Amino acid sequence: PSVPRRTNRLINERSPYLLQHAHNPVDWYPWGQEAFDKAKTENKLIFLSVGYSTCHWCHVMEEESFESKEIGDIMNEHFVCIKVDREERPDVDKVYMTFVQATSGGGGWPMSVWLTPDLKPFAGGTYFPPEDGVHRVGFRTVLLRIAEQWKENKDALLESSQKILEALRHTSEIHVQGQESPPPAEEVMDTCFQQLSRSYDEDYGGFSKSPKFPTPVNLNFLFTYWALHQTTPEGARALQMALHTLKMMAHGGIHDHIGQGFHRYSTDQQWHVPHFEKMLYDQGQLAAMYSRAFQISGDEFFADVVRDILLYVSRDLSSQAGGFYSAEDADSYLTTTSREKREGAFYVWTAKELRVLLPDPVEGATEGTTLGDVFVHHYGVEEAGNVDPMKDPHQELKGKNVLIACCPPELTAAQFRLEPGQLSALLQECQQRLSSARAQRPRPHLDTKMLAAWNGLMISGFAQAGATLAEPGYVSRAAQAAAFLRTHLFDPDSGRLLRSCYQGKHNSVEQNAVPIQGFLEDYVFVIQALFDLYEASLEQGWLEWALHLQHMQDKLFWDPKGFAYFSTEGSDPSLLLRLKDDQDGAEPTPNSVAVTNLLRAACYSGHMDWMEKAGKILAAFSERLQKIPITLPEMVRATAVFHCTLKQVVICGDPQGEDTREMLHCVRSVFSPNKVLMVADGDSAGFLYRQLPFLASLERKDGKATAYICSNFTCSLPVTSAQELRGMLSP
Repeated sequence: PSVPRRTNRLINERSPYLLQHAHNPVDWYPWGQEAFDKAKTENKLIFLSVGYSTCHWCHVMEEESFESKEIGDIMNEHFVCIKVDREERPDVDKVYMTFVQATSGGGGWPMSVWLTPDLKPFAGGTYFPPEDGVHRVGFRTVLLRIAEQWKENKDALLESSQKILEALRHTSEIHVQGQESPPPAEEVMDTCFQQLSRSYDEDYGGFSKSPKFPTPVNLNFLFTYWALHQTTPEGARALQMALHTLKMMAHGGIHDHIGQGFHRYSTDQQWHVPHFEKMLYDQGQLAAMYSRAFQISGDEFFADVVRDILLYVSRDLSSQAGGFYSAEDADSYLTTTSREKREGAFYVWTAKELRVLLPDPVEGATEGTTLGDVFVHHYGVEEAGNVDPMKDPHQELKGKNVLIACCPPELTAAQFRLEPGQLSALLQECQQRLSSARAQRPRPHLDTKMLAAWNGLMISGFAQAGATLAEPGYVSRAAQAAAFLRTHLFDPDSGRLLRSCYQGKHNSVEQNAVPIQGFLEDYVFVIQALFDLYEASLEQGWLEWALHLQHMQDKLFWDPKGFAYFSTEGSDPSLLLRLKDDQDGAEPTPNSVAVTNLLRAACYSGHMDWMEKAGKILAAFSERLQKIPITLPEMVRATAVFHCTLKQVVICGDPQGEDTREMLHCVRSVFSPNKVLMVADGDSAGFLYRQLPFLASLERKDGKATAYICSNFTCSLPVTSAQELRGMLSP
């Protein structure tokens, strides 16, 4: 008979990451008052472990240490142990990651931090091996040493933790200096461009040697820099850098050539061998970047990548209720009978496997050519595997191949004497066959947590793609997800967003017993999504909700003394620091996006105090923007938009009319970083007309759909020709 599994308090949580640890021998607590009270009552230190469900090294530390009864006993005897999902509680993660980075010079997950009973940190790190090694102290040793220190030197530890906290408060403060005003756009833009240009990889694109991250914020900045400097050599280089990076990523192994979508990042310079987890926030931002690349270049290659990403998200990261799941893991079982997971197992192939699956002779090709020959050549497959052993320290990918499109299609076609169109059909046939074969493998773990912020990024991806590619189905999917947010992640009584909800049994949607309130990033990314969705769908209800949320964001997070928004509300006593993020990373920092949101909100509402707030954010970050703008490329982009004033593109006409549609298509086909789009349909009782009384004075000319370009609510002469309108849309 099977032995009943031990469970701890995490069994009552909803987060997939916390549930993964519910059967550890460690007596884990979730972050909350019960754990804090126990630490104070028993005068025990707290061990805080922070991670997320698709984190490879989090799994490793769990297997090595948290599943060990011996280590679990040490943890339970000496510490109150708290486990946090960083995606669920980015506020807790940020406070203690600030400490770890400041004291160790690095950071990452799993994050391991030791706190006094009043939650002040005094020691920390990331992953610890279980036992001492040549170069690293083992986790067991660290636990015992810290427990001994608490016993022998409690007062010194408490004093040290207080000093650390005061230093962190001082160094992490971001506020306006004196009479600071927004920095000059041209100077900040040029410095950021030069810094990015110096770090650019001319051969493979991207902005480092290795590891290499997608960094959509850099690409977004480069598109805007190009738009504002189109006739200069620097503008041309900015565009080339962005498009080349996107092409090399799409050809690389970071792109899943069989199942679509993008992995988290590449371990090498060539975008070849990735860390295999797939994150929702990457898919959303990259869908928007590839849409923009198509909008600017007209190259169908980029449109195909957009469709690829959105196919993956629709199929594998979508809940039946309409929301988007958070992520898929990197690790999975090799077979249904395997006891051990391996990174990338679901995604990689041996040359032999591919030849067995693709044995068919190819008509019209060089004699004896099989489908397998064509596929193996095109995707850089090698008999002994194509993964550099240096990029595979645990030998998990030995003999395996990560597919990378290393040959231009025309060269592969020439190699086998095929027509380019024929090659495309053959590769598609191979892809479908391999997709069916891969479906037989055990899938990686799916994190079915649904986050407001990441859903916002994905809604923007679908809405922008729908508008740019003229695909109404994508706009409908964005609207379905926005309706999901309004039903499950918004409290109509308080008017506030919630952070997360969860997939329950039978496709139901569940919530925590005490729901987590939305953070700044939730408001910022959802508001951005609603503006994007309005411009794609012209449904004014989304606009109305966006402006409501902007008012709520101001109320909850604005710093009236130092300016800009705090990342968290000030009402949680367990958070020792109230921070403002100061670096764009995998996602843009919320204040960066808030600037553009405020400018858009002002244009849609006529509330000019939002324009003023945008300037105050830039003033608060002015020193950083002028010294190291490369750390805030999205805010640099927003600085340029702030200084060159948003154009309100108003189209007077029936949204369903052919002439209005032609005008809309024209506006959506031009990349202009400083425009907002609205349609004045003549409904004087509608939301937009109530917000912007000047719309009532704009009329159709000669009964045709008519466009006006307005700036600060002063409008140009009417335009009825789409061609003439196109010429007026450049920044």
